[in-house]
Amino acid sequence: MSEALTPAARPRVVALAVQKGGTGKTTLAASLAVAAAQAGERVSALDLDPQGSLAGWAALRRSNDLLVDRISPWEMTQLPDILDQLGEEGCSLAILDTAGTATSGIAPALKLADLVVIPIRPSRLDLMAAQPTIRAMAAQGMRDRVALVLNQCPPAPSPRTGLYADQLRALGVLAEPAMIQRVDHQDALALGVGVSEYAPGGLAAAEIRTLWSWIDRRLRSG
Repeated sequence: MSEALTPAARPRVVALAVQKGGTGKTTLAASLAVAAAQAGERVSALDLDPQGSLAGWAALRRSNDLLVDRISPWEMTQLPDILDQLGEEGCSLAILDTAGTATSGIAPALKLADLVVIPIRPSRLDLMAAQPTIRAMAAQGMRDRVALVLNQCPPAPSPRTGLYADQLRALGVLAEPAMIQRVDHQDALALGVGVSEYAPGGLAAAEIRTLWSWIDRRLRSG
C-alpha cells in the first residue's frame, strides 16, 4: 500500500499594503524579497497592483534567485490556489505587493497574509491613509498580523521621526528599524536589484536586512 502524500506547506505570506501611492511600498517589497532570498528563503514576489511596478522591476533583473509574477485583478479569487502551488514548488516565502488605492480587491491578500506590512512616511496624510487598512484588519480580528513601518524618514536625529514613531506605536506594532530615505533605494529599483545587492555594504542595505530579520522573527513568533 502506498503512503499518503503529505500536502506541501503553503509559504509564509507577507503583504505590503497601504491605500496611498508614493509611500515606497513597491521599493520595500522588492528589497525585502531580495534580502529574504539572501537569508536563505525561497521567495516568490507577486505583483497584485494594476500599475505593475514590481513586475517592471523584475523585468530588469538579471538574477533568477527569486520568482516575480503578476496577478491580475480577475485572478485574485485564485490567490489561495496560487499560493498552494508555490508551496508545492518549494517556495517558503511569498511577498505580495498590493494596489496602492482604496479598493476591495486587496481584501483576499490581507486575509491570506501572515503579516501585513504598512509603510508610512512621517506625514499626517500617510498616517491617515494607513488607518483604513488597520481598521479593516481589526474588523477581521487580525490586528495582531499588522506591522507598521516608518519609511522614507529624514536622517537622524529627527524629532519628526520620533514624533510619528510614538503615534504609530499607539496604533499597532511598529517594526524596526525606521527606513531612512537614501538614494540607494531609488538607484537599486531603477536597475532591477534590491538595495542589498546594489550597495551591500551601505546603510540602506543594513537597514533592509535588519527589517527583514524583524519580520522573520515576527512571523516565527506568530
